[in-house]
Amino acid sequence: MTRTLRQHVDDDILDRAAALFARRGFAKTSVQDIADAVGLSKAGLLHHFPSKDALHSAVTAQADDLAEQVLTAAGRVPAGPERDRATVEVLVDIASAHPGLVTMLLSPAAEEPVPQCGTTAAEAAVRAFGLVPGEMPEDPTRVVRVLGALGALAVLTLAAAEHGATTTWRPLVVATCLDALGHGRPDAQPTRPTVATPDPEA
Repeated sequence: MTRTLRQHVDDDILDRAAALFARRGFAKTSVQDIADAVGLSKAGLLHHFPSKDALHSAVTAQADDLAEQVLTAAGRVPAGPERDRATVEVLVDIASAHPGLVTMLLSPAAEEPVPQCGTTAAEAAVRAFGLVPGEMPEDPTRVVRVLGALGALAVLTLAAAEHGATTTWRPLVVATCLDALGHGRPDAQPTRPTVATPDPEA
């Protein structure tokens, strides 16, 4: 197996494991459950990761690596609308490539055990938008907008993956998140409710 192929298989295993940890919790997810989800025998899975604890640690490490990618991408652009766009785009791409990880981050069932992490993915996302996790500014508008954008991003990327529409939905997801952040498209026209008019011939 080439290094690239092995990395692809490992990434798939980690994402399927993350999704199972989210749905069932760590304690109720067996190695056999994960093996079945990725189409491997139990022995084949253990060839990649020697134990369920090793799998969980690898999932957490992957989340930390992705968090650093988000912070690095955001740090390349000065604060403002362009940084928000850059951050949204990298988050959408990461979430689309790792739906199981997104599911785990959103699920309370995946909370035990949780190894200590340097920077959690959620904290990194908040920091990338220029906020400090745990601190509430005097004007909560920015916090609410960022949390709204992150919530929409998570839900929409999961729905896109479920419908096999990751590529076609991408610009719509990005636009929705930017709208939530207050960066509406200049050419966007407000929609007006359609009022039914009586048909004079009726």
